[in-house]
Amino acid sequence: MRGRLMVGTLVSVSVLGLGAMAGAPLLAQQGPESLLPPGFDRPARQARPSPTPPRPAASSTPRPVASTRPVAATPSPAPTRAAPAPRIDLPENEPTITAQPLFAAPTAPVAAGPVKLPTGVTSYAQLMALPPDKLDQLLGLRPRYDIPPGSARALRQVGVIDQSEGGLGSTLASQNYDLLRAALTGNGGQMVSRWGHILLRRALVSRLDPPGGGDPADFVAMRVALLLRMGEGDLARAVAQDVDPDNYNPALTAAALDSYVATEDFTGFCPIMGVQPAFAKDPRWSAMQGMCDAFSGNAAGGFANLDHMIFVGAMPRIDMQLALKYAGAAGTAGRSGRRNVTIEWDKVAEMTPWRYALTLAVGLTPPAKLMQDLPAQYDYVTATAPMVGLGPRADASDRAGSAGILSSSAMVDLYSQIYANDDVTGSPSERALLLRDAYVAGTPADRLKAMKSLWDGAADPGRRYARQVLTAYAAARLPVSGDYAGDAGDLIASMLAAGLDGNAMRWSGVVPKGSLGWALLALADGRGGEADTGALSSFAGADKSDSSRKTAFLVAGLSGLGRVSDSTRRDYAGKLSVDFDGHSRWSEAIDQAAALNNQTLVVMLAGLGMQGDSWGRMTPRYLYHIVSALNRVGLGAEARMIAAEAVARA
Repeated sequence: MRGRLMVGTLVSVSVLGLGAMAGAPLLAQQGPESLLPPGFDRPARQARPSPTPPRPAASSTPRPVASTRPVAATPSPAPTRAAPAPRIDLPENEPTITAQPLFAAPTAPVAAGPVKLPTGVTSYAQLMALPPDKLDQLLGLRPRYDIPPGSARALRQVGVIDQSEGGLGSTLASQNYDLLRAALTGNGGQMVSRWGHILLRRALVSRLDPPGGGDPADFVAMRVALLLRMGEGDLARAVAQDVDPDNYNPALTAAALDSYVATEDFTGFCPIMGVQPAFAKDPRWSAMQGMCDAFSGNAAGGFANLDHMIFVGAMPRIDMQLALKYAGAAGTAGRSGRRNVTIEWDKVAEMTPWRYALTLAVGLTPPAKLMQDLPAQYDYVTATAPMVGLGPRADASDRAGSAGILSSSAMVDLYSQIYANDDVTGSPSERALLLRDAYVAGTPADRLKAMKSLWDGAADPGRRYARQVLTAYAAARLPVSGDYAGDAGDLIASMLAAGLDGNAMRWSGVVPKGSLGWALLALADGRGGEADTGALSSFAGADKSDSSRKTAFLVAGLSGLGRVSDSTRRDYAGKLSVDFDGHSRWSEAIDQAAALNNQTLVVMLAGLGMQGDSWGRMTPRYLYHIVSALNRVGLGAEARMIAAEAVARA
């Protein structure tokens, strides 16, 4: 067994869904309960005895206490015949007890008539054949809430982190609802910038107040849906769980269902199904109801529901087979809970999020042919699913790390486990060995060689950048030396990919002016100050990128950070044929949000402007407005990292 690679620490936060039902304790009856009305179970009072003398106060010498009223003798009752009920002398102001009949007088029988069945039901047999959830819904037996009133939460400050924990301010209550809706629903979730993804994720999970003019549940639903499109299933589920199920509306219910599917947590959705009405048009709801019934102990009803869906063809057969296998995992006692299900992949032509999540949830490996050329969202799920093997997770971590789903520490932790596990072989194991050399090889030259092998072994620029995320801390440990000045650009880009700007700035005295390393440090320098226009001119003269995009992004970033003059920006705008100062409805909106110092709205609009599958989709003009707006609202560190990433990856 190899020794564990001790190079970093990953703190993994698992967001768990908590659903609790509070039940009142049963109180044991102390004795037989009288059925008489109040007062009738008291015996008739005899002649009044004298009051009991009060107990003397504690004292060394007891004092005698005289009775204030003489004691009357009590006569003996006559034994020969029953005496009439004695008269009860009530004290003054005591209410008089009026006897009430114990049983009401019989009333005329109610005439029998036809029983009114719910709408759509024509017979008793049809009523009894309905699934339990539909029967409860028809008869009005579905609970309205599952949270005690004293523990219910309002639809305010919904999110996972507040400002004291790094979240953004909840300054959206007075914002235009239509603008926020456009910023959230218009974002497809895929962004060109890793740092842009991280910043938008931070805004979406912050504790935010809903804007006026719309349903607060709709606002939460839009946030959950965008997090799902970004590949952040765990955080999408966490935000949905911050709302009580009885406050869900159809939009939030649909978004929450998708988040539970994305995290392979099918039974976690069961408490919501118990409160919210069924989605008649979504067969996944019925399938999940069958699985929830099986896990709640009603295996017979759950399997009957799933069998009926198979009979009517509600979903493809492979989807129902996986649902049956999941329901069978409940282990319910009895014949109905023991069912062998064979998964037949032969006729399956494509993979879907539903069947992939169920496949992972039941502990199966999908066929390799169905996992080829899939969208990046599948790699995001694979990289973060704990039930997937270490090798496949490492292969998927490139796309997840490049997008911002995984941090540098998370990637190092994953490869540390691979290094310590002899059962993992192939490319993941080889990369783990290279990563170890990048940290602890005998000489700095050998460490740099291992890092370059990791970078150059990537299949495309996106994966190469992910490898730079992986080696960020190894690059930060490399001693500063002019011998490595030729590789300083990649080393600095690697450090900035994890936000290690302080370590990167140590190379400021080594990198040649006008080089890529100089350009990255000019953007990442947190001290500010004017940029060297001579070095900028040298960088532009040596730029070999398409249409001098690196130079255009460098000028846009420096201008947004206020490190070159307006005249310099206009000069390069003419040389590069770029309109940095052009306006659009989006640029006017983000500039106005920055003028109002609204961080959250600026971030949401910045995410809207950073959509795309590569930095080739980003324009220098949009980058200028994004960096400028973020810098003006106090997010200068994020603005610097986005600008440096643009130049490094252009």
